[in-house]
Amino acid sequence: MSSLIAFLVRLYTGVFGGLERLTDGWLLGLFARFVFASVLFAYFWKSGLTKLGDGFFGFLAPSAGAYAQILPTLMEQVSYDPSQVAFFPYGLIVLLGTWAEFLLPIMVVIGLFTRAASLGMIVFILVMSYVDITGHGLDAASIGALFEGNPASTIADQRLLWIFVLLVPVLKGPGFVSVDAFLGSYYRKRERYY
Repeated sequence: MSSLIAFLVRLYTGVFGGLERLTDGWLLGLFARFVFASVLFAYFWKSGLTKLGDGFFGFLAPSAGAYAQILPTLMEQVSYDPSQVAFFPYGLIVLLGTWAEFLLPIMVVIGLFTRAASLGMIVFILVMSYVDITGHGLDAASIGALFEGNPASTIADQRLLWIFVLLVPVLKGPGFVSVDAFLGSYYRKRERYY
């Protein structure tokens, strides 16, 4: 019986150890970026579009909706008039938040400065969750709680999964199908010649 157990342990460690060696360094980061692109990229892109001002240079002057989404309590105090909000620091926060909602997801998907962009997205999600809870007054059912058994809770459950998907490239890197890998390869080749 012990030889059968020893065989099964060797088989198990051999199969899964081989699988781990085969995928090490490329699959997890690439697949996490793929999941982010397929599940969350359009969400953040559409949300960012609602924050743009009018015209071609709308990315330089966020809409009143951007202010209301990012600074809900402050906007309520000024009767939803963005001209009553000081540029520093509040207007700058809205402007940078709007840009981050476009730039960080693109950087994660193409794999450019992936670790920093993924970490930036994690911070973005945490801040977004805080604003949703404190500024937009979500109810307890929408907020949810960890280990409650209700995966429909928008904040606690879904956003924890979003953060996990982004934590993988922070810790494991983007994988070899990425701009980072291309730039790293180019830089290493260039260093050999100098």
